[in-house]
Amino acid sequence: MKGYHNKPQETQAAFRGEWFRSGDIGTMDEDGYLYIVDRLKDMIITGGENVYPREIEEILFQRPEVQECAVIGLPDREWGERVTAVIIPKPGQVLDAGKIKAYLKGRLSAFKVPKEYLMVKELPKSPTGKILKRELRKSVSLPLLKPGKDK
Repeated sequence: MKGYHNKPQETQAAFRGEWFRSGDIGTMDEDGYLYIVDRLKDMIITGGENVYPREIEEILFQRPEVQECAVIGLPDREWGERVTAVIIPKPGQVLDAGKIKAYLKGRLSAFKVPKEYLMVKELPKSPTGKILKRELRKSVSLPLLKPGKDK
């Protein structure tokens, strides 16, 4: 690969010498198999901890009432980002954020459990059907409250 078409800055950022940085985050097992776990751009940093949204999304998809979901980081003055789950319920289903949170608490470290749960009718998607998390963050991001006004 020589680079991105007509995007010299993105090409320069993606290459380190002859190495191409795809933006994927992976782990390798003891047998040398590589597993892609998430995208670097999607990683959430909350209180200095790295949170990979895909891990949380996969657990949310185990819930029978969840049709679709995306986990994003929203700005947070205290933690840097707060883990937020945006969920589309299956038709005819009602989601109880408290039950979802309790379910996740039994399966994730405390810092990975979303602090906020937003129920929506649709998620922004590309023409190929990929959820556009950048657009989702813009659409649900709320301005930070002024000092002394939180809670």
